[in-house]
Amino acid sequence: MAIPWGSIRSLLLFFGPALLPKAINYYRNARNGPKAHGLKVRPVPPKVSRALILLFVAASVFLLRTLPILAPENVFTVTQSRLQIPVDVLFTRLAALRPNGALTATDAALRARFVNLESRLLYLQFGPEVLARCPFCSSDEPTSYLYYALPSLAIPHLVNLIVIAIVTSNFVTGREGAAWRTFATIAAVFVAALDIYVVSNYNYQANSRALRLNEIDFFFWTARLYRAVALAALDGLLGWLMYLSSTNRAFSSPPTAAERIEGSIRALGSIKGKLNAAGVIKNTVIRDDELRTRGTAYWSHEVRLMRDVMEDREVIEGVNDALENRIDIQTISKDAEAYAHNVLKPGLVS
Repeated sequence: MAIPWGSIRSLLLFFGPALLPKAINYYRNARNGPKAHGLKVRPVPPKVSRALILLFVAASVFLLRTLPILAPENVFTVTQSRLQIPVDVLFTRLAALRPNGALTATDAALRARFVNLESRLLYLQFGPEVLARCPFCSSDEPTSYLYYALPSLAIPHLVNLIVIAIVTSNFVTGREGAAWRTFATIAAVFVAALDIYVVSNYNYQANSRALRLNEIDFFFWTARLYRAVALAALDGLLGWLMYLSSTNRAFSSPPTAAERIEGSIRALGSIKGKLNAAGVIKNTVIRDDELRTRGTAYWSHEVRLMRDVMEDREVIEGVNDALENRIDIQTISKDAEAYAHNVLKPGLVS
Protein backbone atom coordinates (compact mmCIF):
# COMPACT_ATOMS: atom_id res chain seq x y z
CA MET A 1 0.00 0.00 0.00
CA ALA A 2 1.80 3.09 -1.30
CA ILE A 3 1.24 6.57 0.12
CA PRO A 4 0.55 9.11 -2.66
CA TRP A 5 3.16 11.82 -3.12
CA GLY A 6 0.43 14.44 -2.88
CA SER A 7 -0.44 13.31 0.65
CA ILE A 8 3.22 13.36 1.69
CA ARG A 9 3.64 16.86 0.29
CA SER A 10 0.51 18.08 2.09
CA LEU A 11 1.77 16.68 5.40
CA LEU A 12 5.17 18.32 4.89
CA LEU A 13 3.57 21.68 4.09
CA PHE A 14 1.32 21.42 7.16
CA PHE A 15 3.82 20.19 9.76
CA GLY A 16 7.05 21.53 8.23
CA PRO A 17 6.83 25.18 9.40
CA ALA A 18 6.19 24.03 12.99
CA LEU A 19 8.69 21.16 13.17
CA LEU A 20 11.62 22.63 11.22
CA PRO A 21 12.45 25.45 13.71
CA LYS A 22 12.22 22.98 16.60
CA ALA A 23 14.54 20.57 14.81
CA ILE A 24 17.06 23.35 14.12
CA ASN A 25 16.86 24.52 17.73
CA TYR A 26 17.35 20.98 19.01
CA TYR A 27 20.40 20.51 16.79
CA ARG A 28 21.92 23.79 17.95
CA ASN A 29 21.36 22.91 21.60
CA ALA A 30 22.88 19.48 21.08
CA ARG A 31 25.82 21.01 19.21
CA ASN A 32 26.48 23.71 21.80
CA GLY A 33 25.75 21.51 24.83
CA PRO A 34 29.33 20.32 25.36
CA LYS A 35 30.64 23.91 25.39
CA ALA A 36 28.00 24.91 27.95
CA HIS A 37 29.19 22.11 30.25
CA GLY A 38 32.85 23.00 29.76
CA LEU A 39 33.70 19.89 27.75
CA LYS A 40 36.59 20.15 25.30
CA VAL A 41 36.90 18.42 21.94
CA ARG A 42 39.08 15.34 22.25
CA PRO A 43 40.33 12.57 19.94
CA VAL A 44 38.22 9.48 19.35
CA PRO A 45 38.73 7.04 22.26
CA PRO A 46 40.39 3.74 21.23
CA LYS A 47 37.31 1.67 22.14
CA VAL A 48 35.01 3.86 20.07
CA SER A 49 37.52 3.81 17.21
CA ARG A 50 37.30 0.01 17.04
CA ALA A 51 33.50 0.21 17.10
CA LEU A 52 33.54 2.72 14.24
CA ILE A 53 35.70 0.35 12.20
CA LEU A 54 33.21 -2.47 12.79
CA LEU A 55 30.31 -0.22 11.74
CA PHE A 56 32.21 0.84 8.63
CA VAL A 57 32.83 -2.79 7.67
CA ALA A 58 29.16 -3.69 8.23
CA ALA A 59 27.95 -0.70 6.18
CA SER A 60 30.42 -1.55 3.40
CA VAL A 61 29.17 -5.15 3.26
CA PHE A 62 25.56 -3.97 2.98
CA LEU A 63 26.50 -1.53 0.22
CA LEU A 64 28.39 -4.24 -1.67
CA ARG A 65 25.21 -6.31 -1.65
CA THR A 66 23.58 -3.61 -3.77
CA LEU A 67 25.89 -4.34 -6.70
CA PRO A 68 23.94 -5.88 -9.61
CA ILE A 69 26.50 -8.67 -9.98
CA LEU A 70 25.62 -9.94 -6.48
CA ALA A 71 21.85 -9.75 -6.95
CA PRO A 72 19.84 -12.92 -7.67
CA GLU A 73 19.24 -13.52 -11.34
CA ASN A 74 15.99 -12.25 -12.85
CA VAL A 75 14.86 -14.58 -15.64
CA PHE A 76 12.75 -11.88 -17.27
CA THR A 77 15.51 -9.30 -17.54
CA VAL A 78 18.26 -11.70 -18.64
CA THR A 79 16.02 -13.07 -21.40
CA GLN A 80 14.38 -9.69 -22.15
CA SER A 81 10.97 -11.33 -21.93
CA ARG A 82 7.59 -9.92 -21.05
CA LEU A 83 5.59 -11.29 -18.13
CA GLN A 84 3.01 -13.12 -20.27
CA ILE A 85 5.56 -15.04 -22.37
CA PRO A 86 4.87 -18.78 -22.72
CA VAL A 87 6.82 -20.94 -20.28
CA ASP A 88 8.52 -23.02 -22.99
CA VAL A 89 9.72 -19.93 -24.86
CA LEU A 90 10.98 -18.29 -21.66
CA PHE A 91 13.07 -21.25 -20.54
CA THR A 92 14.27 -21.99 -24.07
CA ARG A 93 15.75 -18.50 -24.10
CA LEU A 94 17.16 -19.09 -20.62
CA ALA A 95 18.71 -22.42 -21.64
CA ALA A 96 20.46 -20.68 -24.53
CA LEU A 97 22.27 -18.52 -21.96
CA ARG A 98 23.37 -21.47 -19.81
CA PRO A 99 26.61 -23.44 -20.29
CA ASN A 100 26.02 -26.34 -22.68
CA GLY A 101 22.40 -25.18 -23.00
CA ALA A 102 21.35 -27.05 -19.83
CA LEU A 103 19.01 -25.57 -17.24
CA THR A 104 20.08 -25.55 -13.59
CA ALA A 105 18.13 -27.17 -10.76
CA THR A 106 16.74 -23.76 -9.79
CA ASP A 107 15.67 -23.15 -13.40
CA ALA A 108 13.85 -26.48 -13.48
CA ALA A 109 12.09 -25.72 -10.19
CA LEU A 110 10.99 -22.32 -11.48
CA ARG A 111 9.74 -23.88 -14.70
CA ALA A 112 7.57 -26.24 -12.69
CA ARG A 113 6.23 -23.28 -10.67
CA PHE A 114 5.47 -21.00 -13.62
CA VAL A 115 2.19 -22.74 -14.35
CA ASN A 116 0.12 -19.57 -14.21
CA LEU A 117 0.38 -15.78 -14.05
CA GLU A 118 -0.11 -15.82 -10.27
CA SER A 119 3.18 -17.68 -9.76
CA ARG A 120 5.05 -15.18 -11.92
CA LEU A 121 3.59 -12.29 -9.93
CA LEU A 122 4.71 -13.94 -6.69
CA TYR A 123 8.14 -14.45 -8.27
CA LEU A 124 8.41 -10.69 -8.72
CA GLN A 125 7.42 -10.16 -5.08
CA PHE A 126 9.52 -12.79 -3.29
CA GLY A 127 12.34 -13.60 -5.72
CA PRO A 128 13.63 -16.82 -7.30
CA GLU A 129 14.93 -18.58 -4.17
CA VAL A 130 11.61 -18.53 -2.34
CA LEU A 131 9.59 -19.58 -5.36
CA ALA A 132 11.98 -22.39 -6.35
CA ARG A 133 12.74 -23.89 -2.94
CA CYS A 134 9.60 -23.55 -0.83
CA PRO A 135 8.30 -27.11 -0.32
CA PHE A 136 4.86 -26.22 1.02
CA CYS A 137 4.01 -23.05 -0.91
CA SER A 138 1.27 -22.75 -3.47
CA SER A 139 0.05 -19.92 -5.66
CA ASP A 140 -3.43 -20.63 -4.30
CA GLU A 141 -2.12 -19.52 -0.86
CA PRO A 142 0.10 -16.46 -1.52
CA THR A 143 0.73 -15.92 2.19
CA SER A 144 2.57 -19.26 2.34
CA TYR A 145 5.37 -17.65 0.33
CA LEU A 146 5.51 -14.81 2.85
CA TYR A 147 5.89 -17.27 5.73
CA TYR A 148 8.75 -19.00 3.92
CA ALA A 149 10.42 -15.67 3.04
CA LEU A 150 10.29 -14.23 6.58
CA PRO A 151 13.56 -15.85 7.78
CA SER A 152 15.50 -14.57 4.76
CA LEU A 153 13.97 -11.13 5.29
CA ALA A 154 14.92 -11.11 8.97
CA ILE A 155 18.51 -12.38 8.63
CA PRO A 156 20.07 -9.06 7.45
CA HIS A 157 18.26 -7.19 10.20
CA LEU A 158 19.33 -9.72 12.85
CA VAL A 159 22.95 -9.51 11.71
CA ASN A 160 22.80 -5.73 11.84
CA LEU A 161 21.17 -5.87 15.28
CA ILE A 162 24.02 -8.06 16.53
CA VAL A 163 26.54 -5.53 15.20
CA ILE A 164 24.66 -2.72 16.94
CA ALA A 165 24.54 -4.70 20.19
CA ILE A 166 28.32 -5.17 20.03
CA VAL A 167 29.27 -1.57 19.25
CA THR A 168 26.89 -0.14 21.86
CA SER A 169 27.89 -2.58 24.59
CA ASN A 170 29.13 -0.95 27.76
CA PHE A 171 31.87 -3.58 27.91
CA VAL A 172 33.11 -2.82 24.37
CA THR A 173 32.75 0.95 24.01
CA GLY A 174 31.94 2.14 27.52
CA ARG A 175 29.60 5.02 28.23
CA GLU A 176 30.16 6.60 24.79
CA GLY A 177 28.59 3.64 22.98
CA ALA A 178 26.05 2.60 25.60
CA ALA A 179 24.45 6.04 25.42
CA TRP A 180 23.14 5.21 21.91
CA ARG A 181 22.07 1.62 22.62
CA THR A 182 18.35 2.32 23.07
CA PHE A 183 18.12 4.65 20.07
CA ALA A 184 20.01 2.27 17.77
CA THR A 185 17.99 -0.77 18.87
CA ILE A 186 14.66 0.99 18.36
CA ALA A 187 15.79 2.26 14.95
CA ALA A 188 16.93 -1.21 13.86
CA VAL A 189 13.67 -2.83 14.99
CA PHE A 190 11.69 -0.10 13.24
CA VAL A 191 13.55 -0.64 9.97
CA ALA A 192 12.98 -4.41 10.22
CA ALA A 193 9.27 -3.99 10.98
CA LEU A 194 8.88 -1.49 8.14
CA ASP A 195 10.62 -3.85 5.73
CA ILE A 196 8.37 -6.78 6.63
CA TYR A 197 5.29 -4.54 6.48
CA VAL A 198 6.14 -3.25 3.00
CA VAL A 199 6.85 -6.75 1.67
CA SER A 200 3.71 -8.28 3.17
CA ASN A 201 1.44 -5.45 1.97
CA TYR A 202 2.85 -5.12 -1.53
CA ASN A 203 0.16 -5.26 -4.21
CA TYR A 204 1.73 -7.89 -6.44
CA GLN A 205 -1.39 -8.03 -8.63
CA ALA A 206 -0.53 -4.62 -10.09
CA ASN A 207 2.08 -6.26 -12.34
CA SER A 208 -0.62 -8.29 -14.07
CA ARG A 209 -1.42 -5.22 -16.20
CA ALA A 210 2.19 -4.82 -17.40
CA LEU A 211 2.36 -5.74 -21.08
CA ARG A 212 5.99 -4.75 -21.71
CA LEU A 213 9.19 -5.48 -19.83
CA ASN A 214 9.82 -1.86 -18.87
CA GLU A 215 6.36 -1.68 -17.27
CA ILE A 216 7.08 -4.47 -14.77
CA ASP A 217 7.81 -3.51 -11.17
CA PHE A 218 10.61 -5.85 -10.08
CA PHE A 219 9.72 -5.38 -6.42
CA PHE A 220 11.97 -8.08 -4.96
CA TRP A 221 15.13 -6.61 -6.47
CA THR A 222 14.14 -3.03 -5.67
CA ALA A 223 13.29 -3.92 -2.06
CA ARG A 224 16.57 -5.80 -1.74
CA LEU A 225 18.44 -2.69 -2.87
CA TYR A 226 16.58 -0.34 -0.51
CA ARG A 227 16.97 -2.79 2.38
CA ALA A 228 20.75 -2.86 2.07
CA VAL A 229 20.97 0.92 1.65
CA ALA A 230 18.76 1.47 4.72
CA LEU A 231 20.88 -0.83 6.90
CA ALA A 232 24.09 0.81 5.68
CA ALA A 233 22.62 4.25 6.35
CA LEU A 234 21.57 3.17 9.85
CA ASP A 235 25.09 1.96 10.64
CA GLY A 236 26.56 5.14 9.17
CA LEU A 237 24.23 7.32 11.24
CA LEU A 238 25.08 5.41 14.41
CA GLY A 239 28.79 5.75 13.69
CA TRP A 240 28.43 9.48 13.06
CA LEU A 241 26.52 9.99 16.33
CA MET A 242 29.06 7.96 18.29
CA TYR A 243 31.88 9.98 16.74
CA LEU A 244 30.27 13.30 17.65
CA SER A 245 29.41 12.30 21.21
CA SER A 246 32.69 10.52 21.97
CA THR A 247 34.76 13.51 20.82
CA ASN A 248 32.51 16.01 22.67
CA ARG A 249 31.58 17.73 19.42
CA ALA A 250 27.84 17.27 20.00
CA PHE A 251 25.27 15.22 21.93
CA SER A 252 27.63 14.91 24.90
CA SER A 253 26.07 14.57 28.33
CA PRO A 254 27.73 16.38 31.25
CA PRO A 255 29.70 14.22 33.68
CA THR A 256 27.71 12.80 36.57
CA ALA A 257 28.17 13.95 40.16
CA ALA A 258 30.20 10.84 40.95
CA GLU A 259 32.46 11.44 37.96
CA ARG A 260 32.95 15.09 38.92
CA ILE A 261 33.82 14.09 42.49
CA GLU A 262 36.23 11.45 41.23
CA GLY A 263 37.87 13.99 38.91
CA SER A 264 38.17 16.51 41.73
CA ILE A 265 39.74 13.88 43.99
CA ARG A 266 42.26 13.00 41.28
CA ALA A 267 43.08 16.70 40.76
CA LEU A 268 43.48 17.26 44.51
CA GLY A 269 45.68 14.19 44.76
CA SER A 270 47.88 15.52 41.96
CA ILE A 271 48.12 18.93 43.63
CA LYS A 272 48.93 17.32 46.96
CA GLY A 273 51.69 15.30 45.34
CA LYS A 274 53.19 18.42 43.79
CA LEU A 275 53.01 20.28 47.12
CA ASN A 276 54.71 17.38 48.87
CA ALA A 277 57.42 17.38 46.23
CA ALA A 278 57.86 21.15 46.65
CA GLY A 279 58.09 20.68 50.43
CA VAL A 280 60.73 17.99 50.02
CA ILE A 281 62.74 20.22 47.69
CA LYS A 282 62.47 23.19 50.05
CA ASN A 283 63.46 21.07 53.04
CA THR A 284 66.44 19.74 51.10
CA VAL A 285 67.54 23.26 50.15
CA ILE A 286 67.29 24.48 53.75
CA ARG A 287 69.24 21.53 55.18
CA ASP A 288 72.02 21.60 52.58
CA ASP A 289 74.66 24.32 53.21
CA GLU A 290 75.60 24.79 49.56
CA LEU A 291 72.01 24.96 48.30
CA ARG A 292 71.00 27.27 51.15
CA THR A 293 73.89 29.60 50.29
CA ARG A 294 72.93 29.63 46.61
CA GLY A 295 69.28 30.31 47.49
CA THR A 296 70.22 33.18 49.78
CA ALA A 297 72.47 34.64 47.10
CA TYR A 298 69.67 34.38 44.52
CA TRP A 299 67.15 36.23 46.67
CA SER A 300 69.70 38.87 47.67
CA HIS A 301 70.41 39.47 44.00
CA GLU A 302 66.67 39.59 43.27
CA VAL A 303 66.11 42.22 46.00
CA ARG A 304 68.94 44.43 44.69
CA LEU A 305 67.68 44.08 41.12
CA MET A 306 64.11 45.03 42.01
CA ARG A 307 65.36 47.96 44.13
CA ASP A 308 67.34 49.28 41.18
CA VAL A 309 64.31 48.87 38.91
CA MET A 310 61.98 50.67 41.31
CA GLU A 311 64.41 53.59 41.55
CA ASP A 312 64.18 54.20 37.81
CA ARG A 313 62.33 57.45 36.98
CA GLU A 314 60.01 55.97 34.34
CA VAL A 315 59.04 53.09 36.63
CA ILE A 316 58.27 55.47 39.49
CA GLU A 317 56.05 57.61 37.23
CA GLY A 318 54.23 54.53 35.93
CA VAL A 319 53.60 53.17 39.42
CA ASN A 320 52.33 56.53 40.65
CA ASP A 321 50.01 56.84 37.64
CA ALA A 322 48.62 53.34 38.27
CA LEU A 323 48.08 53.98 41.96
CA GLU A 324 46.34 57.30 41.37
CA ASN A 325 44.23 56.62 38.27
CA ARG A 326 43.84 52.91 37.51
CA ILE A 327 44.07 50.87 40.70
CA ASP A 328 41.73 50.97 43.69
CA ILE A 329 44.07 50.29 46.59
CA GLN A 330 41.24 49.90 49.09
CA THR A 331 39.54 47.18 47.03
CA ILE A 332 42.81 45.33 46.54
CA SER A 333 43.55 45.56 50.26
CA LYS A 334 40.13 44.14 51.13
CA ASP A 335 40.56 41.28 48.63
CA ALA A 336 44.02 40.50 49.99
CA GLU A 337 42.73 40.53 53.56
CA ALA A 338 39.82 38.23 52.67
CA TYR A 339 42.15 35.86 50.83
CA ALA A 340 44.57 35.74 53.76
CA HIS A 341 41.69 35.16 56.17
CA ASN A 342 40.31 32.27 54.08
CA VAL A 343 43.74 30.69 53.80
CA LEU A 344 44.62 30.98 57.48
CA LYS A 345 41.18 30.23 58.95
CA PRO A 346 41.34 26.38 58.69
CA GLY A 347 44.73 26.37 60.39
CA LEU A 348 43.52 28.66 63.16
CA VAL A 349 40.42 26.58 63.75
CA SER A 350 42.37 23.35 63.91
